[in-house]
Amino acid sequence: MDSSPARLQWQAGAALFLAGLLFGAGLVVSGMINPGKVIGFLDITGSWDPSLILVMGGGLLVTLPAFQLALKSSRPLFESKFYLPTLQVVDRKLISGSILFGVGWGIAGFCPGPALAALVTLDGDVYLFVVAMIGGMLLHHRLFE
Repeated sequence: MDSSPARLQWQAGAALFLAGLLFGAGLVVSGMINPGKVIGFLDITGSWDPSLILVMGGGLLVTLPAFQLALKSSRPLFESKFYLPTLQVVDRKLISGSILFGVGWGIAGFCPGPALAALVTLDGDVYLFVVAMIGGMLLHHRLFE
């Protein structure tokens, strides 16, 4: 079996593509690309829609055991080592970023993953959101990095 760097890179790319496709399909099937579902979940005083809790819970049921299993391995399949977060401080940047994310999520009903998956709907509002999201990322990179 060929284990050249180019072949391993191609295999890793294919695995990432399939994982992203599965994640996007899950968002579509669960209805999470519909900003009305998210806003309905956040509307706790109106007609509250608890379905987002079920989607998040289902994600945790898969993720937690998978992480436990993966971390028992000496290394990931397509890398030489695991790259885990090392920062353990809660600072102003983390708190302000979390607040900004939450406010944007509540206003638009999108976060990055569902917004990218929703591009398949060809809805102009989704494209506007994604363009604004990318613009915000580029602006942040230019100003703070």
